[in-house]
Amino acid sequence: MTVVTRFAPSPTGSLHIGGARTALFNWLYARHHGGRFLLRIEDTDRERSTQAAIDAILDGLTWLELGWDGEPLLQSTRAPRHAAVALGLLASDRAYPCYCSPQELEEMRARALKEGRSSRYDGRWRDRDPQDAPPGVKPVVRLRMPQTGDTVIVDRVQGEVRVANEQLDDFVLLRADGTPTYMLSVVVDDFDMGVTHVIRGDDHLTNAFRQKNLIEACGFPVPVYAHLPLIHGADGAKLSKRHGAVNVSAYRELGYLPAAMRNYLMRLGWSHGDAEVISTEQAIAWFELDHIGHSAARFDLAKLDHLNGVYIRATAEEELLRQVAPLIESKQGHGLDAPARARILRGMPGLKPRAKTLVELAEKAAFYAVAPTQITVGGAWQPALATATGTALQAIPDNQWSTNTIEHSIRQVAGDQNIKLGDLAKPLRIILTGSTVSPPLFEVMEALGKEETLARLA
Repeated sequence: MTVVTRFAPSPTGSLHIGGARTALFNWLYARHHGGRFLLRIEDTDRERSTQAAIDAILDGLTWLELGWDGEPLLQSTRAPRHAAVALGLLASDRAYPCYCSPQELEEMRARALKEGRSSRYDGRWRDRDPQDAPPGVKPVVRLRMPQTGDTVIVDRVQGEVRVANEQLDDFVLLRADGTPTYMLSVVVDDFDMGVTHVIRGDDHLTNAFRQKNLIEACGFPVPVYAHLPLIHGADGAKLSKRHGAVNVSAYRELGYLPAAMRNYLMRLGWSHGDAEVISTEQAIAWFELDHIGHSAARFDLAKLDHLNGVYIRATAEEELLRQVAPLIESKQGHGLDAPARARILRGMPGLKPRAKTLVELAEKAAFYAVAPTQITVGGAWQPALATATGTALQAIPDNQWSTNTIEHSIRQVAGDQNIKLGDLAKPLRIILTGSTVSPPLFEVMEALGKEETLARLA
C-alpha cells in the first residue's frame, strides 16, 4: 500500500502555527514511507474563502519547504461529484430527504435546550413518506445513521475512542439548494484522492465519528486516523496572539529560518529520545505516528529563539549574507555595494553567534555596511590620541592587516599615551560601529579593512 496523506486547510486566513504543524506531520509521514503528500483547499465556504488566503497558505508552505505532490485540489470545483454520491446514497436508501422547515429545526433546538439535551435532529423524516411533504419545500438529504451500538475509531494517537450512536444524529449531506456539506465533501475527496492516513488536529475527532459512518455507507475504505493534540501557549492556555505571532508568515518576517521552524514545529508534540536539533533528513528517517504525544504541546518562544540561533550559527556566512542584505537595504533605503557586502561577509563569523533571528543579525551587521553618522565619543578621545591611533594603524602593512597586528598596535598606542586599553578601545568601538556593544573590536577592525577603518577614524 502506498501511503497517501493530505493537508486540507480552509482558506479563511493565513497559515497558522497549528496548521503548519499538521502539514509538517503529514509531509514527514508521507516522506518517511515513500508515499505522497497532497494538498486540498477546502474552499466551500464561499463567503469566507478568499484568493488572498489561498495564496498566503501556499506561500507559507513554500517558505517552510513542504512541497506537495501534484496540483492543489480546490474542493469547490468538485461539488457535482459530491452531490452525485449523496444522490446515490439516497437511491440506495442509505440517505433520505428531510422536509423540516427552518422554524421546525429551531423549535427542535429550543426544546432540546429546555430539556437539557443536545440539540440534535430528532429523525422525524427518517421513515416518513416523501408524499407527506409540504408543498413548495425543497428537502435536504440526510444520512441514515445507525441508532444503536457504538461507533468506534482506533486512532493512532488517541487510542480507541467510541461514541454511542444514539448521540449522533442524521446529519445533512446535501442542502436544500443542492450544495454539498463539509462532511460529505471531505469524505468523497479523501476517497477520490486515495488518502490512506488522515492526520489532523483533535478538534476534528468529533467529525470522525460521523465521517466514518458516511464512509461505510458509501462502501469506501476507512482511512487510518491520527488526531493530534492541539498547541497551547507556554502558560497552558489556548495558543493566541498574546503568546506570540500565530501566523507562519509573521515568523518569516521576524527573521526565523524555515529549517529551524520545521525543527521546532516537529518537536511540538513529537519526540525521538532526547534529540532536540534534528535535521529534516533525520526527521524523515525517524518520523512515526507512535512518537506523537497524547497531551497538548506548549509553544515556547524562548525555545524557538534558542533553536533558531543554533540554525543561524550552522548556516554558511554566504547564505546569511544573502538573507540579511535585503533587510539592511530596506532599513537604509538603498542597495549595498560590493565593498559593503564584503565587509559584512568578513564580519559574519563574529556576528552570527550573537543573533537569534535574521532581523537581529541584520541590525547587528548594519554598521559594516554604512559608517555610523551620529556618535558621541567623549572620554579619553582627544586630538593627540586620535592622531597617534591613526598613525599607528596607517603604519600596518596592507598585507599584515589582521586581528593580532591591530591589537598589538592599539596596545602600543595605549601604552605610549599612558592610558588603559579599555579607555582607548571604548571610543574606537563607538567611532567604528556606532555602539558600545559589538563583536570583539580587533575582529571588527579586521573585517572592516584598513581603508574603511582609517576612513571612519578620519
